[in-house]
Amino acid sequence: MARTIEGFTQFDFTHHRTTHPVYRTGTGPAVIVISEIPGITPKVIAFARRVSDLGCTVFLPSLFGIPGREIDGKAVRTAMRNVCVSREFTMFARGKASPVTAWLRALAKQAHEECGGPGVGAVGMCFTGGFALAMAVDRRMLAPVLAQPSLPFAVGAARKADVGLDTASLARVKERCADEGLCVLGLRFTDDKFVPAERFARLRRELGDGFVGVEIPSSSVPNGSQPGGMAHSVLTEDLVDEPGHPTRAALDQVLQLFRDRLLS
Repeated sequence: MARTIEGFTQFDFTHHRTTHPVYRTGTGPAVIVISEIPGITPKVIAFARRVSDLGCTVFLPSLFGIPGREIDGKAVRTAMRNVCVSREFTMFARGKASPVTAWLRALAKQAHEECGGPGVGAVGMCFTGGFALAMAVDRRMLAPVLAQPSLPFAVGAARKADVGLDTASLARVKERCADEGLCVLGLRFTDDKFVPAERFARLRRELGDGFVGVEIPSSSVPNGSQPGGMAHSVLTEDLVDEPGHPTRAALDQVLQLFRDRLLS
């Protein structure tokens, strides 16, 4: 049985015989918040609440891990073991989105039908960061945010520049950027080895002005959450929630994107 999260209702969503729990809170246009490894941590929940406070309905799917559990080594190891054997996730393949993105697009469709508004927003984080880009093939997706998109894992030069989409899907997103003014927002720390600079450079080449890449100096978070003190999680674990800090500015930019695209 799925755990409860204070202030959220929980339901199961099924698409093509795949079912995951989803947590929901707020009112207004829908935003899908897709958690990072190891799952829906307290800081992911805190971010989701900030989005709902804007006047959005947040849908928080639980794809792995135990909702509400703090990050620790055991939680990370368990989540990684589970995703490594799951057919829903593609970690090393080039030019290919993870199969779970079809489930997420179906969730976004239902969320839009239920919540109304001009469209839907999405935030992917780390392992799921690129999923928001894959969801942007659908015209309902108006505000995709790629927070430290880490797939495919950056093993080799080709994977460093890979954006986790097949050629046809990438062409569709490029078309939307050119014809509809779609804005894809990306966030990363400058020294983050999990999110190589080559990936953002590729997104700039492919999407042009449709991609806004925010690259935060790693030196601004000298004691980051990853081994060795590396900063990685812009909106959650490595957020310095103080006015004027680059991570807070990035958070504010995400929230402003939702205001502009979903609430104006």
